Amino acid sequence: MAEDTSEVQPNDLTIDELAQRTGMTVRNLRAHQSRGLLPPPEVRGRTGWYGTEHLARVELIKELQADGFHLEAIQRLLDSAGGSTTEVLRFTRAVHSAFEEEEPQIVELVDLAEQWGPDATVKLVEQATKLGLYRPLGDGRFEEVSPRLGRAGAELARLGVPADRALATAAKVRRHAQGVSKIYVELFVEVVWEPFERAGRPAERWPEVLEALERLRPLAAESLLAFFQMSMPDEVDSRLGRELERLGKKR
Repeated sequence: MAEDTSEVQPNDLTIDELAQRTGMTVRNLRAHQSRGLLPPPEVRGRTGWYGTEHLARVELIKELQADGFHLEAIQRLLDSAGGSTTEVLRFTRAVHSAFEEEEPQIVELVDLAEQWGPDATVKLVEQATKLGLYRPLGDGRFEEVSPRLGRAGAELARLGVPADRALATAAKVRRHAQGVSKIYVELFVEVVWEPFERAGRPAERWPEVLEALERLRPLAAESLLAFFQMSMPDEVDSRLGRELERLGKKR
């Protein structure tokens, strides 16, 4: 007798179909299910059906594994969130995402030479890659991680700043930016995460922790920009004031 499939929904998947959609093997999916990482399917007739929640859970497991989490840690993370795939996925993506995403663009060596001017060399490209400005794709092609920084570098070249000096400046600015980032991350950990951890990571507080992290990002960026806007005029007045004073003494 044929199996009754009248209740099958458009998003319902068999375990074979779930494996195909997620790029995992059926064996691994069954292993995740036996560990409690993957909720059991809804059984109708003799078939187990998997839905959108199962898809999201498998994608979460894959993302966390790619970030270096082992299965036991993933299990603890899910348990602490009350099994909520959505909350854990939002939190982990918020942790790893940039405050304001830029769309990377593909450039070639000839583009970099035109952007940087006559000082562009293979060695400088290697330095820029180590600095994280580019990701090599092979065949002389690169992914420019931040086109905004690329435009700033091109503008410096038009001002006559040598490419090696521009890269050295970028490295200094990045170190300062990393220092500011560290200050705000430590603030988040001490004020938000550690009390949450001491409370046993209650499931109902995950949205609160996520909101704090999301709000901290623009606050950090705005405060950094505000202090820069305050300090830049002072530095210009101080340094150029000394230069003007020195010129006046030579007359």
